Amino acid sequence: MSTPIFKETMRKVNATMTTNSAGGLSFSVSDKDRLVRLIFLGAEGGTYYIGETKLTMENAQVVVRLLTNGEGQWIVDTLIGISTSGRAAKQNNLLFVLAMCARIGDTETRQKVYQNLDKFCRIPTHLFMFIGFVEAIPEGTGWGRGLRRAVCAWYTNKKPENLAMLVTKYKNREGWTHLDVFRLAHIKPTTPSKELLFKYIVKGNLCETTVFEDTTKDEYKTWLFLKAVEILKKTDKESSAIKLLKKFPGLLCREHIPTGLLNSCAVWEVLLSTMPLTAMLRNLGKMSSIGLLVAGSASTSLVCQKLTDVEAVKQARIHPFNVLVALKTYSQGQGDKGHLTWNPVPEIEEALSSTYDLSFVNVEPTGKRYVLAMDISGSMSWSGINGSPMITAQEGAAAMAMCTLRKEINCTSVAFCTELVPYPMKPDMSLKQLTHLADEFSRRMGGTDCAQPMLWALKKKVKADVFVVYTDCETWAGQTSPLEALQMYREEMGIPAKLIVCAMTSNGFTLADPDDSGMLDMPGFDSAAPEIMRNFVM
Repeated sequence: MSTPIFKETMRKVNATMTTNSAGGLSFSVSDKDRLVRLIFLGAEGGTYYIGETKLTMENAQVVVRLLTNGEGQWIVDTLIGISTSGRAAKQNNLLFVLAMCARIGDTETRQKVYQNLDKFCRIPTHLFMFIGFVEAIPEGTGWGRGLRRAVCAWYTNKKPENLAMLVTKYKNREGWTHLDVFRLAHIKPTTPSKELLFKYIVKGNLCETTVFEDTTKDEYKTWLFLKAVEILKKTDKESSAIKLLKKFPGLLCREHIPTGLLNSCAVWEVLLSTMPLTAMLRNLGKMSSIGLLVAGSASTSLVCQKLTDVEAVKQARIHPFNVLVALKTYSQGQGDKGHLTWNPVPEIEEALSSTYDLSFVNVEPTGKRYVLAMDISGSMSWSGINGSPMITAQEGAAAMAMCTLRKEINCTSVAFCTELVPYPMKPDMSLKQLTHLADEFSRRMGGTDCAQPMLWALKKKVKADVFVVYTDCETWAGQTSPLEALQMYREEMGIPAKLIVCAMTSNGFTLADPDDSGMLDMPGFDSAAPEIMRNFVM
């Protein structure tokens, strides 16, 4: 898109300031910071001023530059930390960077990727996605010894019971099957149970005449499970399916159920008893559509209990962004795709709001004075964030700000575009109410002047220790830059105020001066954001 035409010209008060995609002045994000933004926010959908293709290409070049400059070890260590702590909402951005390290990194970097592959690829979907990215990168050809060994280890190092569940639950994803991978990686079995399972993968059926001398060993248990999968796949009887589900709780799941039985409340009731939280979030709409989840039912109570279980949410590493998407989808009573509809249950909506709060790292309040400033310019409501059309950058900003509002007792919430207005966000608001509020403010389309929060606070003599600006950094309106506005506020108010820029897009710009220790640039929807912000503020 073309650069907007505006009447005022922003002053360049720092030699390192540069022109951003909207035509205004800001700072370039360092390659390391931009890499972190890519992992958390991705490039799907682009921004209002820069398209998805260009944004993806720019982000890819960031990875290339870091690898060329010998930062491969740092990249992989960063990816491990983010992946193992569950800080990123989606694995695809992370796996894309990992594949680039495996394909064009130096020897030490590639070895580090392969040695830690299972930390990133916890399910076959992740493994197939990683392999697809590796094959799509033009540098290098074929499967090297390191990649083959890493993929072989992914299969052979898992417990037979767990591997059997994974390969039957995720038969094909991302255009790949396990048979495709076996042919390319030349995987060999290491135990009798693995040999049985691998034959099942390659041949596609189970040998019914197999004789076992010892029925206590893993080989027999694996055979029993695979037999149950085959029986369940062919059954049309509700009672038979329920019997098998109860015999293998937690191992047989929705993906194993024949399509004809997926409208059975009795089948879903058994599935729900052992269903992981992440799977439950995905299936709330389906369970509501068939009448299993209704107000006051035992199943609804169980769902709400699971959603508000502090330890369960923590162990499942549920990401707040995914909870936000789940709530938005569930509340509207239909999904983005397909024709499934349902009546949302208020108790479940309230429970999802609690899950959202629990999904962030719990931190102590700072006691500081905050100004939480939401960018409500047109570009913030133009597209979804992190590849989700359900959540706009503006809704995501409000949801992120709510985390601070509920922790800190001295917060002032405002919204800005080319002018500033109060933002009536309250700590006791549900997440559903908050997204409705963001939707209302999205109609106030306008330009972007990120200096407004500091100029307003200075004019009104509002005492603030911290300004948190939630924006896409595409600032262009007004004569005063955010940096200049903050400097004016500090000098005239006599307060060494800090600025946190919470970026809702993965473009290459920030309002935070990299040379100012009182400014912090961070990506939105990092589940550790409250802890990072607290450490910076203190």
